[in-house]
Amino acid sequence: MDKIVRVIIPAFNEENAVGKVIDEIPKAIVTEIIVVNNNSNDETKTVAKKHGATVLDEPQQGYGRACLKGINYVKSLKTQTDIIVFLDADYSDYPGELTQVIAPILYEGKDLVIGSRKTGLKEKKSMTPQQVFGNWLATFLIKLLYNIEFTDLGPFRAIKYDQLIALNMKDKTYGWTVEMQVKAAKQKMDICEVPVNYKVRIGKSKVSGTLKGTVLAGYKIITTIFKELF
Repeated sequence: MDKIVRVIIPAFNEENAVGKVIDEIPKAIVTEIIVVNNNSNDETKTVAKKHGATVLDEPQQGYGRACLKGINYVKSLKTQTDIIVFLDADYSDYPGELTQVIAPILYEGKDLVIGSRKTGLKEKKSMTPQQVFGNWLATFLIKLLYNIEFTDLGPFRAIKYDQLIALNMKDKTYGWTVEMQVKAAKQKMDICEVPVNYKVRIGKSKVSGTLKGTVLAGYKIITTIFKELF
């Protein structure tokens, strides 16, 4: 049976990258590409539309807010959705690897698949030292507190739509990815990782590229891990 796959791409000032991301998504297996324009002040919205995406506006900045906007749009559709894929707009991932990210759901019945940059091939300088350390610390704490082993909090991921709704996602900023993983662990979902490759992003990161972003993201990720325990 064919599955209906929709892709949600949060995007903030990614006019130079988002078109490349959209173009490389395998259209044969994806029904709709949804770009959430997260208060960009460049041509992100125009470029995304030109390349064939459905574009939504989320004027309040926040990675989680943009993802929630995309989910609420999918909820409003009268047509079926089976799998949601989340993918960044900065062209650091390889969108063509979407086929291998959704494969465990299609063929093994997995609920959630995390694309692991740690087990894939990383271009030099594609991840900052603080990103590498932050991922190690977060995954260590998740293993310690939730008894499940992850190698990454990678943004390239796929999840069954009904399971995504069951998670009742709430985070509006930097804690989105880790919230999904720990909630899925708490609900005993069938989770796996697949290796994904990673390259130097186009443009400067709004999170790891600044001291403020790095500190805020690290704080939010760690506090989310502990908060979800209770």
